[in-house]
Amino acid sequence: MSLPNPDVIAVLAALVCHYLVFKRYEPQNERILVGLVVAPPMIIGLLPRENSLNIFLSCLRSFLLYCSALILSILAYRLSPLHPLAEYPGPMACKTSKLWLTWIASRGKLHLYVKGLHDEYGSIVRIGPNELSITDASLIPAILGPNGMPKGPMWDGRKITPRQRGAGAQEAARGNLIGARDYKQHTIARKAWNRAFLPTSIKGYEPILIRRVAQLAEVLSAQDGSVDLSRWLSFFSFDMMGDIAFGGGFELMRDGDKDGLWRRMEGGLYFPALTQHIPWVIPFLPYFPAVGQEMQALGKFAFDQAKRRLQEGSIHNDLFYYLMDDKREDAEPYPFPLAVSNAVLAIVAGSDTTSTVLSNTFYFLLTHPESYKRLQSELDEVFPPKSGKERIDATVLLGLPYLNAVIKESLRVHPPLSTSLQRAPTPGTGSKVLTERMTASFVISEGTAVNIPPYTLHRDPRYFFPSPDKFMPERWLAEKDDPKIILNEDAYIPFSSGPANCVGKNFAWLEMRMVLAYLLQAFDMRLADGYEKEGYEAELKDFLVLQKGSLPTILTERRAA
Repeated sequence: MSLPNPDVIAVLAALVCHYLVFKRYEPQNERILVGLVVAPPMIIGLLPRENSLNIFLSCLRSFLLYCSALILSILAYRLSPLHPLAEYPGPMACKTSKLWLTWIASRGKLHLYVKGLHDEYGSIVRIGPNELSITDASLIPAILGPNGMPKGPMWDGRKITPRQRGAGAQEAARGNLIGARDYKQHTIARKAWNRAFLPTSIKGYEPILIRRVAQLAEVLSAQDGSVDLSRWLSFFSFDMMGDIAFGGGFELMRDGDKDGLWRRMEGGLYFPALTQHIPWVIPFLPYFPAVGQEMQALGKFAFDQAKRRLQEGSIHNDLFYYLMDDKREDAEPYPFPLAVSNAVLAIVAGSDTTSTVLSNTFYFLLTHPESYKRLQSELDEVFPPKSGKERIDATVLLGLPYLNAVIKESLRVHPPLSTSLQRAPTPGTGSKVLTERMTASFVISEGTAVNIPPYTLHRDPRYFFPSPDKFMPERWLAEKDDPKIILNEDAYIPFSSGPANCVGKNFAWLEMRMVLAYLLQAFDMRLADGYEKEGYEAELKDFLVLQKGSLPTILTERRAA
């Protein structure tokens, strides 16, 4: 009687493993994942063979055959007509593996790549083995709206803080706003953040904001020659974030970035921008401490700031006052892992996004002199330079049409979150029907993720016309029945949309209005001599949030201001 062939068994075992596990799931536990890949071929390698291979070579042979068969089976299925997303167009590299998008993301140009895919393939593109990118504005409510879908698996790969275990970890997960992939968890976490950004709360932040904006103008006036406006806006937003989130503690405008805080923050976002596409690698990171060191440094910085804030308290009601519910004296203290998670979100959302939008807006104004002059004239009209009237009156700024149009247009052309608004059906709930059509329903099956890319959506001529790729604030001031203008605000989502939209949107608007108004009245600005203006947009990088380069600017104080 002949012995069973271990090679055949290895191949069959790989096919069974694919059918039972990898076809349906993407294991997130590192031990299970390694066990599924390593254990079967090692056991098969111990079977007796007709040839005289030693145990090591037998196990190696079985392992190579098993892994090769498993990979080929997975690739064949993903490219076959049997796959649930087979009907949707997209590049073969995207259909087979998310490793391709990981490579694209590593160069910081994912937003441009995704836009190119939609230009080539249309409104619905398959950008991963189990992921679609959609730019049909009519589907946004069903995806992002109140009756839409929760966050998708991409968010599991964005964890900047270490994976939590032990006491407090479960409660921290429930309170984690940015990573909550369950609607109930997100609703609970959102309540505290909503309190932090109520109109009354924002009103309490205004004096701090006014002081910081005045400091920014003072620091800029003390500079000689060309000034990197982008850099100083970064320092301003970081100091402001420190005041609002942690009760103070940062003075980059005064002391410079001598400790590399800003570089640490931006560097810390690079690795999560890659792992968001392959979240299954996250459990392996603790075994490779040298990998993602900048991300770990950002997580450590957030840890230190959360610890400091909880120990020292604050002299005013800052963000942590509301997040940790300090006013409830009889309440149990929130777990520290939750404080760290909230600290990361506050640092990134409260500084990087705001400074990038401000820098982009000044770039557009400096490269569009007619827009610059019109906005400056609007500000001078409501805040006459010789009248002594306060030029950062929030109520007045709220009603300035051209100021608001400029900011809206800047957010449209370069939304701070350019590509990664991903949603997916809640695990265990089955499929999600996005829309009922005359011929068939558009259904997203469980295990499929859907991504809406704001950068692409905002430049779609179906929704923004004419010149969707150009900065044109006037489009926001046109009559709604103007046949020459298409402006579909349903497709405008710079702060996301629905229950998971940006909770600090109103404060961000206040901050942007004040900075623009103050600086445009304090200075006359122009780009530095010899600066190639095309270089600014070329330097923009899509790493979770849009990151900017330098903006060399000549500032001249306005004598009458």
